[in-house]
Amino acid sequence: MLQLAIGLASLVLGLLLWGGQVISVTNLPLAQRLGLQEKDEEVDALYQRLELQTARWDVAVLWTLVAAGGLLLADHSWWPWVALVAGGLTIDTAGRELGKLAGLRAEGVRTGSLGDIRTYVATMAAMAALGAVLIVAAVAAIL
Repeated sequence: MLQLAIGLASLVLGLLLWGGQVISVTNLPLAQRLGLQEKDEEVDALYQRLELQTARWDVAVLWTLVAAGGLLLADHSWWPWVALVAGGLTIDTAGRELGKLAGLRAEGVRTGSLGDIRTYVATMAAMAALGAVLIVAAVAAIL
């Protein structure tokens, strides 16, 4: 039952995160309307450029969450190894992004509305938590 819950969480959150970044990379105005990216008037140009570059990288790596979830649900023998990679990437992404946000805000860079920031921090916290759960589950399965 726990494997099912972790697999579903990884699959659903992975699809949302990866899909949101695909939209951000391919259609920034749509991403802004959907609340996936901050509106131009609420952020400095530097921050918006950093977020777009980050979105490009996320498209390249966040698919691993989807793969880990799918493999876990299928109980495929590779799921622990993919989950380790996905978990590590997810924790790294969340920590790095929170550090970037804190550093930019400390320097007075406009990074979005208070609501945007709260959503961002909550998303990064959820990513980090899922990454940690994936790693623990994978290690337990390997051992």
